[in-house]
Amino acid sequence: MSFEDDMEELESAEDFLQYFELEYDQTTVHVNRLHILQRFHDYLDKGAEQLPEDEDSKRQVYKTLLARAYHDFVDSDAQTEKVFKVFNMPDPQNVFVALTDIKT
Repeated sequence: MSFEDDMEELESAEDFLQYFELEYDQTTVHVNRLHILQRFHDYLDKGAEQLPEDEDSKRQVYKTLLARAYHDFVDSDAQTEKVFKVFNMPDPQNVFVALTDIKT
């Protein structure tokens, strides 16, 4: 199987971490699995044009970026890292509507 085929078979954060032979804390992954995978995807997107062509080099870049994504959440948390749009939304605004303003 090619590297690309291997990537298509991986489903969970644990699958990726095990495939790249990275040590990880299960508690960290359990709490942040989607954030880790999204950050990994974001890192890949940012460097997509500079990815090497040969599989061994590409595998090493992926491993490095996955390790970086994982460690972002070892040293921090999801709310601080703001990976998903929901964490970047403005604070809700309180709006007062008087009962007299409500028409039936």
